[in-house]
Amino acid sequence: MTERRIYNALGLMSGTSLDGIDVAVIKTDGFSVISFGPFESRSYSSEFRVRLRAELGNKILPQALEEDLTWLHADLVKSLFATSGLSSSEIDVIGFHGHTIHHEPKSRFTLQIGDGALLSELLGCTVVNNFRSADVAAGGEGAPFAPVYHQALASDFGEPVAVINIGGVANVSFISQDCLMAFDTGPGNAPIDDIVKQRTGSDFDEGGALARQGKIDNNILVNLLDHPYFVQTPPKSLDRNGFDFSWTNELSVEDAAATLVAFTTEAIARSIQFFPEPVQRFLMTGGGRHNYFMMSELERRVGGCVLPVESVGWNGDAIEAQAFAFLAVRSLLNLPLSFPSTTGVSQELTGGDIHPH
Repeated sequence: MTERRIYNALGLMSGTSLDGIDVAVIKTDGFSVISFGPFESRSYSSEFRVRLRAELGNKILPQALEEDLTWLHADLVKSLFATSGLSSSEIDVIGFHGHTIHHEPKSRFTLQIGDGALLSELLGCTVVNNFRSADVAAGGEGAPFAPVYHQALASDFGEPVAVINIGGVANVSFISQDCLMAFDTGPGNAPIDDIVKQRTGSDFDEGGALARQGKIDNNILVNLLDHPYFVQTPPKSLDRNGFDFSWTNELSVEDAAATLVAFTTEAIARSIQFFPEPVQRFLMTGGGRHNYFMMSELERRVGGCVLPVESVGWNGDAIEAQAFAFLAVRSLLNLPLSFPSTTGVSQELTGGDIHPH
């Protein structure tokens, strides 16, 4: 048997929550994770976040914004190199997710901005980007894409486990010895962040402090949950702006935050009905795990043990970036990134555009 090559892979992620960029390095053969390397994160400036938010829903490529976003990613990688002692010559491949501007898989359309060729030139490394387009073009949902990485991380678990990622949108990966299943459960932090920003000027509800003070409006919660998405059989995915939250306009910021936390967590709880077998352990990743009110609400609603992924030795802030490092290696090896059980594509499919250096 030929020994598998080990790659030093770097991943970059700009999530739907609009908070900033994560960069992480892993060693992987594209099948398993050999070791974790350095990680760094950087917030977007308020000015850039406004520019990025203004393009959400746009189907036309904003070229100036794409170039600026690419430069910001390159600057963060250079910062990681400076602090870790790594250099571009030690990186075999970069997985560059970019930022999702519009996601409409039913129309076979998804747009992530980020210039892979420019990033390759700026950093002197092979870059893989545009991960989702092949899946969407083939009739898949184009999301979520991290499940195959979650599966690699959980490969030695003896029990079924659910990995719940609460970013701007929330999604779940169900993993057992013989099954990988994934789908978006509903909105995540995005609507809470948006309302807190509009009402208070803060970027998010730190620790869930506002939501904890609020009262859930059950009438609004019922109306929000009365959406056909929640009875739709997976695989399924959402755009960040897929729901109307004007229902909450008349509520105080505390009550709105509490109601939206209830919405996010109840949507996750309802997703359990689609699992092929019961799960006792739920591992939380993404920014939502820092919202302690959300964590307690989720544990109450799912009726199982809800733990941050740090409890099993993973870094929840780095996982999404690590996942795209892993996917970049799989792209180089022509291995599948998406599956019928994760995106609904008709057959296992690789993807990504490779920009060699």
